[in-house]
Amino acid sequence: RHREREGETERKLIVHLWPGHTHLNSIRIDGDISLGGLFPVHARGHDGKPCGELKKEKGIHRLEAMLFALDRINNDNNLLPNITLGARILDTCSRDTHALEQSLTFVQALIEKDGTDVKCLGGGAPIITKPERVVGVIGASSSSVSIMVANILRLFKIPQVSYASTAPELSDNTRYDFFSRVVPPDTYQAQAMVDIVKYMRWNYVSTVASEGNYGESGVDAFIQKSREDGGVCISQSVKIPREPKQGEFDKVIRRLRENPNARVVILFANEDDIRRLLHAAKKANQTGHFIWVGSDSWGSKISPVVQQEEMAEGAVTILPKRQSIRGFDRYFISRTLENNRRNIWFAEFWENNFNCKLSRHAVKKGSGLKKCTNQERIGKDSQYEQEGKVQFVIDAVYAMAHALHNMHQELCPGKVGLCAKMDPINGTHLLKHIRRLNFSGIAGNPVLFNENGDAPGRYEIYQYQIRNRTAEYKIIGHWADQLHLNVRSMQWPGGVRQIPSSICSQPCRPGERKKIVKGIPCCWHCERCDGYQYQADTYTCKMCHFDLRPNENHTGCVPIPIVKLEWSSPWAVIPVFVAVIGIMATLFVVVTFVRYNDTPIVKASGRELSYVLLTGIFLCYATTFLMISAPDVVICSLRRIFLGLGMSISYAALLTKTNRIYRIFEQGSMSVSAPKFISPASQLVITFTLASVQLVGVCIWFVVDPSKAIIDYEDQRTSNPALARGVLKCDISDLSLICLLGYSMLLMVTCTVYAIKTRGVPETFNEAKPIGFTMYTTCIIWLAFIPIFFGTSQSTEKMYIQTTTLTISVSLSASVSLGLLYMPKVYVVLFHPEQNVPKRTRTLKAVVTAATMSNKFNPKAGLRPNGEAKTELCESLETQCKSKNANEESFD
Repeated sequence: RHREREGETERKLIVHLWPGHTHLNSIRIDGDISLGGLFPVHARGHDGKPCGELKKEKGIHRLEAMLFALDRINNDNNLLPNITLGARILDTCSRDTHALEQSLTFVQALIEKDGTDVKCLGGGAPIITKPERVVGVIGASSSSVSIMVANILRLFKIPQVSYASTAPELSDNTRYDFFSRVVPPDTYQAQAMVDIVKYMRWNYVSTVASEGNYGESGVDAFIQKSREDGGVCISQSVKIPREPKQGEFDKVIRRLRENPNARVVILFANEDDIRRLLHAAKKANQTGHFIWVGSDSWGSKISPVVQQEEMAEGAVTILPKRQSIRGFDRYFISRTLENNRRNIWFAEFWENNFNCKLSRHAVKKGSGLKKCTNQERIGKDSQYEQEGKVQFVIDAVYAMAHALHNMHQELCPGKVGLCAKMDPINGTHLLKHIRRLNFSGIAGNPVLFNENGDAPGRYEIYQYQIRNRTAEYKIIGHWADQLHLNVRSMQWPGGVRQIPSSICSQPCRPGERKKIVKGIPCCWHCERCDGYQYQADTYTCKMCHFDLRPNENHTGCVPIPIVKLEWSSPWAVIPVFVAVIGIMATLFVVVTFVRYNDTPIVKASGRELSYVLLTGIFLCYATTFLMISAPDVVICSLRRIFLGLGMSISYAALLTKTNRIYRIFEQGSMSVSAPKFISPASQLVITFTLASVQLVGVCIWFVVDPSKAIIDYEDQRTSNPALARGVLKCDISDLSLICLLGYSMLLMVTCTVYAIKTRGVPETFNEAKPIGFTMYTTCIIWLAFIPIFFGTSQSTEKMYIQTTTLTISVSLSASVSLGLLYMPKVYVVLFHPEQNVPKRTRTLKAVVTAATMSNKFNPKAGLRPNGEAKTELCESLETQCKSKNANEESFD
């Protein structure tokens, strides 16, 4: 493999058979494979000249970075072994038209004639030196130059990798399909700048762009991104002409001052325009007013801010993330006129850098120049700071080398040097390998490309600060898809730490929406979100969800507090107190009856039905605790079961008793035979059958509509959201409650009817009249319940009133039954035991006779019975009723 020693490539004058052109301003380095290079060695020329003054950093530093990279690659045995990379490097002179003319050199080998039709005067064949074939191009720097050159290179399928062109339009893969770049496009930079502006809460900014692809595309990308993200408006968009006239920058400053609230200025301008713009602002005495946000063309450069540091103080600038390459520093400061003859512009750089002349004749008296001694040293006798794009130039060269290496491994496996398949090199195939790259660059950062040939966006954010009269660029953050900013390290003009404002209207207070002023999207009026509305976004008030209410400042919704009947509430204390007293009284009666179970009074009361009735009364009282307990599936299920069951059992037992009495006296008026189903067992069957209807109905209800607890937000939804409450309750509507209690009411009404019918039985007949009084009182209670319960359906206290009314009504019904039917018996048993003795038994015949005589002699026997013997009908099988003859059937 051919290896070049560093600095040994001779400076050559290249003359090609290109009609009408002689290329003097180029560097040629021989190699097996040649790469093209485009660098702005000189600035744009004036007065008809294509090139102007030398650009030390952007030109020479970047050019030398390519040479440095070629030396490293050619000395690397692992990258393109036995293959030497050469180069053809051109000066674009910072002008797109000149660059286009120069870049024709790269396609000469593809369109040159072979010369077979040319004959010398002597008849012999001419000696022709064919131009080398360029397989790929590194560059250019300016986006406008890259765009112009890319249009030519794509025609000949020559891949191009730029180290500095960031215009967004170069991402168009349909127009610039052979263009790639190791720097991110300005769309990322624009997004980063939008993120900075939004992070600082600046919503009213101006933009300034240098005329051309870079400036105009950058500002367009910023405006587009700001519109997509929202929240940022453009006050002024000013463009600096390509050839600005005198006073042009003063005019720009005057336009920027038209809207004093828009203090932030977004800059996509070249460094010369930035310098002149800052100077114009300084002349207009605007120091400290404008807040500059500069693109990577400003970056961390010193030249735009020299002698106008105070005007630039506080400027926020952005630069692709980079690192200083120490190896290049060692390489560059070691360059001399002797060891760097391959760079044809290095002598001009030497004179410019050391302010001397190589030729004694060029030194004029009084010019202040001296003759160069060739003993000067870079970094020692002159200032040196590595240019910001050096890293990317090296990465671009390495990207081309890695792509060629991968292509060689694919097409020439195991072969030394180039093979036939790589002669010539197919540009389309090479482009495919470029787009597939993913390797670590010179600074350790990954080098890769997306489908459009763009590198990922990674930026460092700087701020120009003055501390202790020393100005410097300080890194304050970075951006890689997301912004990371250290606001605490920022400093604004005058040493102020507080972020300056750049807004049209003051922000609305929390809970207020912005009503945009027509035609001025960054200016607004503030309107309060009221009622159940909250501030959904900057411009909208929305209603909270039905289970939510706005928070105190209407910036969001919070859950509506959930309430239920608490045990400590007065609405619960009273029903619970009544229920506890009732349960204690019921248990007392039960214990008394059990204790005196065999006494005549207990027997005469019908023990079986009495215990059933007492069970129903107990359940009525116990229902109070279910109604006050916190609702859940279990509690709601138990409410359905026991709310109606207790009353159904009670009224079923009472109905069975009254029906039995009625049938006995009704039968007695027509026959001496005993009615059917009047035995205790029959009475229990009838009672449980009647009560089971309630259970069957509840079971059907469970199947059709399973129990569940719900939160009713309409029950206590007030006009004032602060007073709104959600009521935790069982899913039982008022109609369902009526249906649940309806059967019990039916039993109660039926029992009342029978009580009325049996009101005329003998006075001493057990329980007929107490049952009647019980039912009359119960009816009055429930008649009072209905208007109270349904009349409060619209009240905010509905839950408390209805629950308390229902539980007290049930407890009072139970208390009436307990008090009228059993307390007199308990009183006799405990305090008048002398009355708790057997009375003379009366046979069924005597009962029938009494009933018959009562009906015969007194038609109004229902009002006051007459002819009643002073005997008592035994109503219990346990009462020892002795028949006097076998034909008499004792009735229990």
